[in-house]
Amino acid sequence: MSETAPQLSGKMFLFERPELLSTQLHGDLGLNPVDRPFDFCATIRAAPLTVSEVPLAAQNYPVIFSGEKDAVPLAVLGVVDDVNLYVGEDGNWEADSYIPGYLRRYPFAFASETGGERFAIVIDAAFPGVTKDPEQRFFDDAGQPSESTQAAVEFCKQYEQDRLRTQTFMDVLGRFNLIAGQTAQFTPTGQKEAESFAQYYGVDENRLNALSDSDYLELRKSGALPLIYAQLLSMARWRFVLSRRARRYNLSGGDVLKPL
Repeated sequence: MSETAPQLSGKMFLFERPELLSTQLHGDLGLNPVDRPFDFCATIRAAPLTVSEVPLAAQNYPVIFSGEKDAVPLAVLGVVDDVNLYVGEDGNWEADSYIPGYLRRYPFAFASETGGERFAIVIDAAFPGVTKDPEQRFFDDAGQPSESTQAAVEFCKQYEQDRLRTQTFMDVLGRFNLIAGQTAQFTPTGQKEAESFAQYYGVDENRLNALSDSDYLELRKSGALPLIYAQLLSMARWRFVLSRRARRYNLSGGDVLKPL
């Protein structure tokens, strides 16, 4: 937000037109509430998570990983189609379901300076709530971040700190070779054979159980075990996602796995 703000490059997940927040570009702008606040993520199947979110998200969603290396945890929000089954037809998040922090901080985010170590706040200028007649301005009359902007910056700072802790957690899983490709299966009512419907990465429980006592102790000391078990237990939530799809589109039996 300074005169020497870092330059933004690359793409950001879900950000249609990311811009570094500055008085030059956004001094007379701000935010208004929108009627459909989660339309921006209504077509995604998964959202990033940080380590502090895994135990909470695991109560509602399958928690998987984006790959074996350089991976991040993800909350699964949909299957088969590009539809987020937790965003209703009214554009709101389903009640009583955890909302990942990556989505709660939108339309704000942090971006790092190209080739540097500084960070700057980013706004998605395409968000419908950005307006010249706002209830919440980005900057006050003195050109300083408003209270609402300061709150958004603080949330983004906390998220970034948690994201760095997430990298450490994923590095631990990689060091012990605990992440492996897996397949989600479902046996429709009336069928004997299970059908595969999703390929994903998760903790390999057999590899976990095969660790030596010394490695297991090191893993426990790292603080990773509660998160590992939360991820493993979240696999029971695949059925929740399938049930949501069945209810939304009035599907039954094997039809729940068929594209619309």
